[in-house]
Amino acid sequence: MGEETTDPPLLTLRDGLPPVIDTEAALAEYCALLAAGTGPVAIDAERASGYRYSNRAYLIQVRRDGAGTALIDPIPFASMAPLQEAIGEAEWILHAATQDLPCLAEVGLFPHALFDTELAGRLLDYPRVGLATLVETLLGRRLKKEHSAVDWSTRPLPEPWLEYAALDVEVLVELRAVLVEQLAEAGKSDWARQEFDHLRGFTPPERSEGWRRTSGMHKVRGRRALAAVRELWVARDEIAQEQDVTPGRLIPDSAISAVATAMPTSRRTLLDTKGFHGRGARRYAATWVAALQRASEMTDEELPTRAPRGDGPPAPRAWADKDPVAARRLELARAAVKKLSEEHQVPPENLLTPDHLRRVMWAPPRTREPVSLLEEVIDRLGQLGSRGWQVGLTGQALAHAVLQADAEAAARATTAETAQEPESSEEPSSSDSSSEPSDSSSDGS
Repeated sequence: MGEETTDPPLLTLRDGLPPVIDTEAALAEYCALLAAGTGPVAIDAERASGYRYSNRAYLIQVRRDGAGTALIDPIPFASMAPLQEAIGEAEWILHAATQDLPCLAEVGLFPHALFDTELAGRLLDYPRVGLATLVETLLGRRLKKEHSAVDWSTRPLPEPWLEYAALDVEVLVELRAVLVEQLAEAGKSDWARQEFDHLRGFTPPERSEGWRRTSGMHKVRGRRALAAVRELWVARDEIAQEQDVTPGRLIPDSAISAVATAMPTSRRTLLDTKGFHGRGARRYAATWVAALQRASEMTDEELPTRAPRGDGPPAPRAWADKDPVAARRLELARAAVKKLSEEHQVPPENLLTPDHLRRVMWAPPRTREPVSLLEEVIDRLGQLGSRGWQVGLTGQALAHAVLQADAEAAARATTAETAQEPESSEEPSSSDSSSEPSDSSSDGS
């Protein structure tokens, strides 16, 4: 029989569950404690993803040594300015900062400095960097995650949900301390500092043409069907925004793909379309029919194309046909980055942002003088937003990929030219063969 394994002890609240702060007086009282506390501030936020259209925070959790944990309901407050002032220049500790920074910024909370425990785990090359996994791996405690996908806009919030939320900041200070030590041992403290400083300016990318990410788009054929997807998606989005509900709760993406393919022309045929369902399917049937009608009446010039228009390079799978030398550059650069990632024990996507690599390899600097090329590659990476440590590790490899791909292309061209040259003739010409007199002519002279 194998050895029995014992689960790590379950993490529990050290100070019990605090009451939810939802009044100015309670917020002022906690902010006084927070300002008098010491060390970094653990902070987290809960949103109602999957239930609400907005990305707003419906609960903010804060913990600091000397102040304890606070569960703050931001909805009743016009501003979180008192909390921002109380935190001051103290470092924030977050897990997966890019998820929470936008909704915290909406209520006026901005970090002067931060430490991201998830990103630290990535830089240390942990295979799994979820909060529960890191807590179990590094602190030997088990963290329950059963309430991660609930509707945090619910009021009042159930006590088990609040306990789950409080536990999310309970161990962040302790987890940070372990990760700081490991980063120093790995020689990655400066890498982490650069990454965390970069995160402070994070804003969600503006995604134009969101309809193109509709699930099931690969099944939609024809530009008019694409137009139907677009019109339905935009109509759904407007309703969802007005009602502050997740768009998929009105009609799912699969319903959009289904009717865009079938193109029903009446309310009856719309509702009879297989796969068309959702709580808003019947309620907003007239809106969906009108969207389909707009798509059916568009001219060819108004119909969308399959590929989105963008300023970046084409999809890598198309490089070999469009520019074989660029495809080879990309292949060489990817291999070099992978080798460096293994050498320095950091995931390739953290060593260098894949989009930055593709952009430089698709349109590299024109110079091929090695020193100038390296300088321009470094400059280009910096303009794209690569951090100094990333540029220092990968710049030379990218410049080498450019030179090697060009050298290989030149060698192939030379070989092809040589193969096409005609062979020289070794047979003597007729004038050469008649230049010497024959014996018969001399005998008769």
